[in-house]
Amino acid sequence: MSRKKRPEGTRRPNGTSTVYYSEYDGKWHGRVTMGVKDDGRPDRRHVKRATEAEAIKAVQELEAKRSTGDVTRPGTPWKVEKWLTHWLDTIATPSITPNAASAYRYAVNKWLIPGIGGHRLDRLQPEHLEALYAKMLAAGKAPGYAHQVHRTIKTALNVAHARGRITRNPAELAKAPKLAEDEIVPFTVDEARKILRAARDGRNGVRYSLALTLGLRKGETLGLKWSRIDLDNGVLRTPKQIQRHRWQHGCDDPHECGARLHKTKPCKPDCTVHRRKPCPPVCAPNCAKHASACPQRHSGGLREVDVKSRAGRRGVGIPKPLLRDLVEHKARQDAERRRAGSVWQEGGWVFTQPTGRPVDPRADHDEWKALLDHAGVREARLHDARHTAATMLLVLGVPPRAVMEIMGWSQLSMTARYQHVSAELVASIANQMEGLFWKD
Repeated sequence: MSRKKRPEGTRRPNGTSTVYYSEYDGKWHGRVTMGVKDDGRPDRRHVKRATEAEAIKAVQELEAKRSTGDVTRPGTPWKVEKWLTHWLDTIATPSITPNAASAYRYAVNKWLIPGIGGHRLDRLQPEHLEALYAKMLAAGKAPGYAHQVHRTIKTALNVAHARGRITRNPAELAKAPKLAEDEIVPFTVDEARKILRAARDGRNGVRYSLALTLGLRKGETLGLKWSRIDLDNGVLRTPKQIQRHRWQHGCDDPHECGARLHKTKPCKPDCTVHRRKPCPPVCAPNCAKHASACPQRHSGGLREVDVKSRAGRRGVGIPKPLLRDLVEHKARQDAERRRAGSVWQEGGWVFTQPTGRPVDPRADHDEWKALLDHAGVREARLHDARHTAATMLLVLGVPPRAVMEIMGWSQLSMTARYQHVSAELVASIANQMEGLFWKD
């Protein structure tokens, strides 16, 4: 059956692309319907070129994007700075913990906006991000820190892509700096045993035994309550964690409230005040920080919050030696409570200060360093204990699915980040090879 020719003088079907010449400006114009706007009207895109061939090519490119679904939202494209600010304030912050929001905010305001904020969102290239990472390394930042900034922009641009702001995520193609292999070194079995023995002498020493053997995160361990530990059946649950949150101003003028604490001049080269950490920068002209000194401060201090994912809300079996240590720890705490009398502030916490309040994460860090020194073990991060727990599960041959449950991971890919080929595993493989090839 032959197609009928459209009658002369009748209009083309709705949504059909058009290419035409304009006597007004001497240019060739093309118009393509890409979809529907938020208000229900057609999203009609316009291109203008010097020749008919160029206009036709531009129209065909728009039609190809329409066919594949790679269509950006109508309107003037946003700058990277505008998107990052919108994403941080409106999309990310309301759905994550304050500590995570603080880390995002620092990466955005310290590095991303100053470094790439002036680019148009749809014209941002992987090379722009790689140049930023190189600048961070040149400034003395560790590769792991650059990776944190990379993960932040990657997350923000994933949302931009899902919402049609961009047709691809350049952070997916950008190459982040290579992490130094010695940044994370799990403890050996011998080191772990030394730490466990030394932990039995400490007031809250069993707290570090939990991190080393069960891989509990700092917030999960410090947020444990006795109501979440079944001492009879040897099981603990981790639905909550404890975190230190930044204080927020409750006054009408945060800048004026913190005026007496504003730093107006940089420290001298021979500064002796800031010995344990770098000197803080000079405050911005509109500085609204120093909320901890605000008389109406709120939302700060130690707070109990939900763990960050459903996988984190898990039940973990407790080995019998560790269970005995927990029972002894509870008996010592009961005696301490009786001695403290009315000073004790009951909260049901497993690990407490002498007054019954939960342990401050900062003090916990100092106690960990003291424990390593007491055990005669090398300097290491507390988070390396979690890597150690995951690695020992690999040595024991625990199935990956069970490892995910014990460690509280929602993705199997986390095993590659936390499980390391240890000396014990290498020796075990060698013994198995010996039994396979040289058995009698």
